[in-house]
Parts: sequence; structure tokens; C-alpha cells
Amino acid sequence: MINVVRRSQILGLMELDSATASRFGTVEEVWIDDRGQVVYLGTSEGYTPLEQVSVIGPDAVLTYSPTLLPQTALNLRRLYRLPVRLSMTDALGWVEDFLFDWETGNIAAFILSGDIAAPFGGRAVLYPEDVEVIEAEAVVLREGAQERLKSEPEGLKGFLSEKSQQVKNLVKTIAHRLQSLVSPHDRPEVVRVKIKEVSDELAASGQHDKNALQQATEFLQDEWESFQQSLNRASERVKRALDAAWNRTSKKS
Repeated sequence: MINVVRRSQILGLMELDSATASRFGTVEEVWIDDRGQVVYLGTSEGYTPLEQVSVIGPDAVLTYSPTLLPQTALNLRRLYRLPVRLSMTDALGWVEDFLFDWETGNIAAFILSGDIAAPFGGRAVLYPEDVEVIEAEAVVLREGAQERLKSEPEGLKGFLSEKSQQVKNLVKTIAHRLQSLVSPHDRPEVVRVKIKEVSDELAASGQHDKNALQQATEFLQDEWESFQQSLNRASERVKRALDAAWNRTSKKS
């Protein structure tokens, strides 16, 4: 997935209004709702709805509007350090970190620590399909989930969040150039051809590391569907974010 980030990677990032560059403090926590989806970023100044996030970069989180909510208005859960168990058993470990899609709020992977992760060197990867439910007190696993855990290097191998910053930057560069070239109804082979064309243009410039460019191109070739869906969501996401900000402003008036 093209918009997946690690919780630990965004902690400490400055949050800025993309229009005015006003600062809203630094990201201190990532919060989920009772459905187990990421819905808010907690900063030193308040809580930002995930729907208001326009970009998460290596140095800052940009938002569509300066929307900060007080904690008293929210019903949120902290996923970090939440115990992990099977149904009707004691805790087997805890959530040490997690990956999520900042466009949708969906959890992409959990990184576990504790006894459950001991066979994997202390950290193991759990996928969402092996989670029965995320309760307020624990993450409850499906039967057999322990047998499907993976080591961190193996389990997170295909995620952009685990690539080098150079590869991440090139993925964003290619994706940005593709925005005006790819339509929602393009067939897979058409999207892949356009990805290759943009990659070849960047290679011809001689300004980019060949290995990093190849990795970025292969990632987008594999994730063409996620990229196309992200393009389709972009305009609607902006509209929803601005509508939500306007509604909150109207209620205060």
C-alpha cells in the first residue's frame, strides 16, 4: 500500500497547516476508535482528525485545515502497548508498533513484543486478518494466529514504510508525475506502461540512483492498484476534509 506508515516513524513530526504553514505542535500518539481504525493524531496542542491529513512526509505532517479537537470531545483508544491474547487466555505479549494507511485509517500490520514474539527474536508481525477483535483492554487473536506470525524483516518486506528514504522520495516523485497521466478507468497494463515511461524519463536525466529508482519502479508496478485507488480517493478526500472542517467551524459559531 502506497500510503502506509509506521506509528513510530511519525512520532515527533511537526504538524503544519498546508495553506498557512501554521504549526500545531508535534505528533505524540496515534489513536484508534472502537472499530480498530486510526482516526486521530494526538499532538502537543490537541487532536487532529485523520481525514484532515493531506500529506505525511519525512519531516512533517501537513493538514488541509487547522482542525484541533480537545480530548474531552473524543472516545479514543491507544493501540500502542495494548496487550495481545487469545480468547479466554492471559496476555501473550503486547503491540509494540503498527503500520497504518493514513488515507483510510486501516491497520496494515501489527508489530508484537513479549512472549509471543520470542521465537522471532523479540518482535513479530501480525496481520489484521488474524485479529478477532480489538477491545479496549486487549487485541484478541484468531485461533492459529500464532502459527502465522512472521519475523519483522519477512513480514514487512513489501511495505513502502520499510524502504530507504531515497526510494520513498522516488516513489512520490513518480506518483506525482503520474497524477495527470493515469485515469480511474485505465487498465492494469496501461498503468504499468505509464509507470515505466515516467521511470525511464527519470533514469534518462541521470540525477537519480539507479538501484533506488529500480526499487521505486518495482514497488509502484506491484502496487499499481493501490496507487490508482489513492488517486481516485484524493479529490473526494479533500472535499470531505474541508466539509468536515466547515461543519465544525459552523457548530462553534
